Amino acid sequence: MVYLDLLIGFLKVGLFSFGGAYGAIPLIRDVVMSYGWMSDATLSNMIAVSESTPGPIMVNMATYVGSSQGGILGALLATFAVVLPAFLIILLIMVLLKNVLKNQYVQAVLGGLKPCVIGIVLAMGIYMIIRNIFPASFGGFDWKTLLLTIFLAAVFYLPVKIAPKVFKKKISPILLIVIAAICGIIIY
Repeated sequence: MVYLDLLIGFLKVGLFSFGGAYGAIPLIRDVVMSYGWMSDATLSNMIAVSESTPGPIMVNMATYVGSSQGGILGALLATFAVVLPAFLIILLIMVLLKNVLKNQYVQAVLGGLKPCVIGIVLAMGIYMIIRNIFPASFGGFDWKTLLLTIFLAAVFYLPVKIAPKVFKKKISPILLIVIAAICGIIIY
């Protein structure tokens, strides 16, 4: 039965996640929590691990959850289920709907989805920050997480603002992940 649950749960994620991986995180969280596959803290940790490993977050999360619940077959089913809708939709668009994407109404719908996706990603980011700064596991305040969050935000945004002639672009996300990992090892 867990295999059918994995298939259906991650098909839902694959079908209804607009805006890429960050837009899918709330859906993945909802599916994982509704089936009781892991705790909120474990899920937050796996989101962080999935972000820092190669590949799309959605696929990494589906593979991990599937593996933890149903072994190798569970990982394969969850991964297949999460990528199948996108594959079929892209195939359908490429074959049948080339001209429809040029339609002004379709462009209007897609334009309307952008702010929704931004809101979902922002809300999930704020939720994860608050959840990690005020962890329910010990009901207190984790000042290390707060300082690390502020430090990483500063490393990401400040160089371009302070010295725009020296720093033409923001720091690479890959370098930021490496810095975050090193800081996490040192602090925790």
